[in-house]
Amino acid sequence: MTGKWLRWIPAVAVPAVIAGGVLVGSLPASAGDPLPAKTPQQVLLMIAQRQEKSLSGTLEQSSEMGLPQLPKAGPDTGSPDTAWLELLTGPHTARVYLDGPENARVQVMDRMAERNAIKHGNELWFYNSKDNTAAHAQLPAGSAEHHRTGPGTMRAPEELADTLLAKLDETTDVKVGPDVRVAGRPAYNLVLTPKSTVTLMGSIAISVDGASGLPLGVELRARGQSEPAFRVAFTNLSLETPDASVFEFSPPPGATVKEIPVPEHTSEGPMARPDKAHEPKGATRPAVTGTGWESVIELPAGALAAPPTSSDPQSPDRGVPGGSSSGAAALLEQAATPVPGGRLVSTALVNVLILDDGRVFAGAVPLERLQSAARG
Repeated sequence: MTGKWLRWIPAVAVPAVIAGGVLVGSLPASAGDPLPAKTPQQVLLMIAQRQEKSLSGTLEQSSEMGLPQLPKAGPDTGSPDTAWLELLTGPHTARVYLDGPENARVQVMDRMAERNAIKHGNELWFYNSKDNTAAHAQLPAGSAEHHRTGPGTMRAPEELADTLLAKLDETTDVKVGPDVRVAGRPAYNLVLTPKSTVTLMGSIAISVDGASGLPLGVELRARGQSEPAFRVAFTNLSLETPDASVFEFSPPPGATVKEIPVPEHTSEGPMARPDKAHEPKGATRPAVTGTGWESVIELPAGALAAPPTSSDPQSPDRGVPGGSSSGAAALLEQAATPVPGGRLVSTALVNVLILDDGRVFAGAVPLERLQSAARG
């Protein structure tokens, strides 16, 4: 975590454990006795000082991003590579179980099936009941993965906190709106509003539990829209410790199990360069132009191509520019529309420009800004 948002709270709080989870969700109307008034800095301090706690609950997520329904059939549909795209369309329900930094389970409830991501100590499992497939990874001792789950699941609290609260800098206005209630609990309503008049993002509203400092929900609104474009919130929540058996997992009989290789850390060690700790060796980092909410990310040609699956340089399965695409890339292509010089995947909050030369530009900005970045 970069800690950019710590500038909003007193310096004495910097060493505090950053453990508040942010979940994207609908914020119901206020009810009951009002919470004591707090400034934005005080609400952020509540999040920063929250200790790791145990919980279990149900999340409801809905998306009105303007993204077309993605195909439900195909060899890659439902794979970890494509499941995250499926979560961007339609409503989804998930059960979440947490017990400190070592144990987490997320169950995404699909129609007649479910997807599971389970972390138990250094063991990491992904399981899809639809096709009885499982993937397993052994995390290094002392790994800082904490509650990170993986593709195809609704994201764990800390991951969303890192993404959203990192935007708190001079490009963002912060205020505390009227109290709200989420999962029956009174919460502060922390509202982040970009100062930029260019970004597609209109506002982010984070509900923060008035008693524990746990973020209970967040809703993302696109500029000029009254209804949230993306939201997830707890519909019920218990702060009691889940039964230990929830975090135990063994593949069912007949399941196909795949081992996931864990990228090696650089020789500098994971704490030396946190931004590169989990980067595979030889990885090309994306370039970024612009600042704040107007930032545009550039991926090099071939970034969306599938990784090599054959030692034969001429194999059609090799991930070369112009070669076969990964499942996620194929689905993105189907959701794209033609524009001069390439294709555009347009949503209410983010635009992705895939150029004919294979380069990819993405950002919470209009198409014209992506095209300008592409011209250099």
